[in-house]
Amino acid sequence: MLEPNGPLPPEIYWRRRALAVGVLVVALALVIWLVLTVTRGGDSPGAAKAAATSSASATNKPAGASSSTPSPTTGESSAKPTGTTAAAASASQVAAGICPDQSLAVKVTVEQPTYKTGENPVFGIVITNISSTACSRDVGSGLQQVSVTSLDGQRRLWSSTDCYPDGAPDVRTLNRGEQAAFMVTWSGSTSQPNCAGDRVQVPPGAYAVVAQLGSLRSAAEPFNIA
Repeated sequence: MLEPNGPLPPEIYWRRRALAVGVLVVALALVIWLVLTVTRGGDSPGAAKAAATSSASATNKPAGASSSTPSPTTGESSAKPTGTTAAAASASQVAAGICPDQSLAVKVTVEQPTYKTGENPVFGIVITNISSTACSRDVGSGLQQVSVTSLDGQRRLWSSTDCYPDGAPDVRTLNRGEQAAFMVTWSGSTSQPNCAGDRVQVPPGAYAVVAQLGSLRSAAEPFNIA
């Protein structure tokens, strides 16, 4: 319906103005609500409650439940050696337990500094583990050798293995600093390898004795026969 031209009555003018202001207020409130909703990311009390419930459910797992991060195992390795590997490791351990030459020291001793002609000098062999760990070695008489030489070491007079080259094995396990000691008695007569030739009494004089265990050799120890 068309309005007539000309000014409106005052009551109609103010009624329409009030209606326009009301529409503007409602529109402004709607815009403010939309801005606040976008700024908060659309969270709602229901969504927050659901998130809290989900977090609690994930944290409170029943005992025995699996996890994405594996727990460390104890006691055994998952990679067990095969029979061949185990045998090789065992052989390596056995080999590691044998005393190498550098882990041993050999020393010879003389029971007394001077013997009379006709007496039997007594010598001692002392084998010491000078390493930091325990190890084993065959120290049987077949591997030991005690030799008497001239004082300057130039002339060999007697050896314990000349006439008795064989001996029973004697494997000893020596701890750090532990010693194995043996005694050897000499008749005072000469000898040659394979017990060849005649054996004669050595004359009075100054002599030296040396002990060996395989390739290990002691320092010479002097003594006298009067």
